[in-house]
Formats: sequence, C-alpha cells, structure tokens
Amino acid sequence: MGDTAVNKTTSTLHNPTPPKPANSRQAKWGEDRSVFPIYMALGKQLEMEIPFPQEKRNLPEKPDLELFDEVEAWLDEMDERVAVHELRKLLQTTTLNANEISLCALIHRHLQKSSKTHVDRDKVDFLLVQYFALCAPAKIYHKQIELFDVAQVMKQVLGDVDDSTLEWCEPLEQMIEKLRSLRSLREILKTNFIEQGRQVKETAGGMFYDPAALLAFVRFNFLLRRTFIELMHADLIAIRSGLSQLETAGVRIIDCQHFGLSAEEPLAKIREVADEWKQPFQKEYTERSVNQTFEKLLALRTDVEGALEKIAPKAPQGAAVSEKTPSPRAIAPASNSGRDAATAETSSRVAEKPAVASGAKPAPHAALDFETCLEKIWEQLIATPPTRGRSMTTVKIGAARILLSSWEVTAFVSGDGTSAEDLRRAVVARAMVMAAIEFAKETGNPKSMDKALSIARIEVSRLQERVDIAKQAKDTEAAVNLGISTKRLLTALDEAEKL
Repeated sequence: MGDTAVNKTTSTLHNPTPPKPANSRQAKWGEDRSVFPIYMALGKQLEMEIPFPQEKRNLPEKPDLELFDEVEAWLDEMDERVAVHELRKLLQTTTLNANEISLCALIHRHLQKSSKTHVDRDKVDFLLVQYFALCAPAKIYHKQIELFDVAQVMKQVLGDVDDSTLEWCEPLEQMIEKLRSLRSLREILKTNFIEQGRQVKETAGGMFYDPAALLAFVRFNFLLRRTFIELMHADLIAIRSGLSQLETAGVRIIDCQHFGLSAEEPLAKIREVADEWKQPFQKEYTERSVNQTFEKLLALRTDVEGALEKIAPKAPQGAAVSEKTPSPRAIAPASNSGRDAATAETSSRVAEKPAVASGAKPAPHAALDFETCLEKIWEQLIATPPTRGRSMTTVKIGAARILLSSWEVTAFVSGDGTSAEDLRRAVVARAMVMAAIEFAKETGNPKSMDKALSIARIEVSRLQERVDIAKQAKDTEAAVNLGISTKRLLTALDEAEKL
C-alpha cells in the first residue's frame, strides 16, 4: 500500500552508507534546497515552530557554514518528529507530490542515512511508490506492471538495477499473482495482504535496502494500492449511480442502518457522504482500520441497493423504459463539439424505435459505424438497467457480447463530462472491434475488420493521452477507470490482429 503503520520501536537498521559524491557538502546542500519546501509545508501542517524568518526561507545556491549547519540540524529534527502518515497526508493532498526532483532528493536523503530506524524505512517504502506513481508513463499505468517496468521508471532514483526476483521476495510475487484474480472489494478484504507485506518488510532487516528488493516492494505496493482503488471506485460508482436512480424515481429518504445511520436518512445526505468519500490512506492506518473503512463502503452500497430493490416492483412489468428513466437526449452530455451534438441527435431516436425481436438477424456488419454502435449500446442499457449486485453488464453488438464494468455503464446511463465521454468512446471502439472479429470469423474475411481497427487505434492513442492528463490532474478515479477500459480495448485489438 506504499507504507504500513508506523512501527513505534526504536530499533535501528544498519546498512552500508552509499558512497558520497565529490564536493559532498555542495551536493548535500542541493538536496537540502530541493526538500526544504516539503519540510516547511510539514512544519506548517503540523503547526510546528519554524526556526527560519521569512527572509531566510529562500535558500541561496551557496550557503555559509552557519546556514548549512542550521538547515541540516532542522531537517534532522523534522525527520525525528514527522511520522510517515503525516508525510503521506502532505504529499497526497498538495502539489508538492508533483515535483519529481524534490521527491528524488527526499528519497536520497533517507537512503543515505548510515543508521535507519523503522520509521525511516517506512518513509522510504512510501516515497518510492509516490515517485513511481508520479513518473510512470501512461502506457504502463493500466497494464500488469512487471519488475522491468519498475526498474525503468526508478532508474533516476536507484540507478541501473537487476530486475530479477530475489528468492526472499517471492511471497510478494505470490500475492501479486493472487491480486489478478480478485474481482470485488469484499474479495480483497478477505485477504491479509497488507499484514503479509508488512511481515516480509519486517523480516528483511537491512536486506530491505537491496535495490532489487526495493523494486519488488515498489511493484507490490503500487499494484496492491491500485487494486484497492479500482475496486473501491467501482463500488462508489455503483453507489452514486444507485442514488441517481433513486432520485429520478422520486425517493427522498432511505434506510441506512447497515452503514450505521438511521432508518430514515435524506438521500441528499447520503449523496454527500458518497461524493466526499476519502481513501483510508491519509492517516496512520493498520490493516484493521483499512478493512473497517472499506466494510463501511460495502455497507453503504448494501443500503443503496436495498432501497433500489424496494422500488423495483413499482415499475410496470415488461416495460422497456420506465416513465422516470431519463431520455437518451437528456443523458447525452452537453458539449461544444459537433460530434457530441450528432450523438445527442442520433440517440434521441432510440426510444422511438421498436425493440429488436429476439432471434432477429443482426444488421449487416458493413452498416455498423461509430454512431450506430453508440446508439445500440445506449438503447440496450436504458431498456434493461443493470440488476442489483451485478458488477458487470453484457450488451450485444452483432454476434459479439461485450462485458461492461459498472463505471462504463454509468458513463452511458448517467455520466457527464469529459471522463464519461472518454469511457463511452473506449467502450464503442471495443464493441466495434469485437463485432468485427465475430463477423470476420463468420465470413472468413479478415479485411472486414479494417475500419473498426483503424478507429480503435486512434482511440487507443487518444485514451492513453487522457489517462496521462487525468494522472497529472491527480484524478485517480478517472485515471484508473480509463486505464482499465483502455487495456480492454488493447486486448480486443491484440485478438483482432491475430486473425
């Protein structure tokens, strides 16, 4: 998870001091100047006294000996006083996290200590993951990251490192393999991966600082946190989508006793809770506290879905679209682009069309363009809303069946803004490729896929840029969701190119 609960013991980890570069004092001062703004911000955040008047807080390029010693002494004192969760909170809630040079200098500062406490180790553990998250390119952000990928990103901090797996780090690899099969937040809460990762780190002693070991911990921590975030946001999106459906249905109060509130909670209050949900990683935490936070999230989803279940029987049996279901025109997001206007115009005709009879022959593949595919997906999702408890929804395009995640469904039925538009385009491109694959298999003509593949490749390039923009904007939810949807599109492309 990037770090674990602070170990309050004062035991010391001994390992060789890295060789000092020439002109070590000036080099050290350069690092001090890079990290000084972070320590200043920490002092303000923790309401500590800062022993430098305002006029001395802009450090000169070359210090006199007195200033050098004063700054060094204060930084050392701050290292002793600041806990890892306090450092984490600062870097995850401010733009200081976006400074690659400062993060690198802060990591080096802790790595260069000749004697390191467990607190120093936990800070290194956290800071390395922060650096990786900041510097990892968008093209690997959504893939199954390997040690080679981590080594490339971390080269500026750790130098050239052998990316072979160390034998004693094998438990981390086993947990990463298990992460790939997890499909829900409840599944990951049944593991004790936070505790197991902490135990591997504890038993490592000084071996923790082996560069190859640091790569292994960065990879494990990042993938574990990414999995938590992916699954957490899937639940949050389901909750917000459910609240929108309840609001549309005229519901104003719901029973939230599973979540720990009353049997009559205003819907507006629950929406506020969902919209302001915070990741449980910005305070000192343990596996128990993280699990408790996520259990609360799952309880909130249970309450929302319970309220949806109560209103479900009120809908007319067999109705394709309920009276309270927003029209496709209303769902289409406002935009200045002509393409979006065309989408809204095309989608507004969905409700007027008769439903396609079961077993009817699909339209010829050649007639399937981007807008038509978009319209077909929209029609199916609106006519048959996802049922309670399902994290995946299936739509059919031609002979292909396309699985959509909850956030992708939300982008169609209630999403707005750029992120929703990006997700819709990713889904449509994937659907076109998969439909083209099935058509090519039926006809034996792979050339029929050319149009769909051309569109998909353009979308992949654009989506990877959008993931990068979302990362830079610190919009984790958009970056993770777009990353997963982009990965699925790439998988479809890979399958098509093998035909």
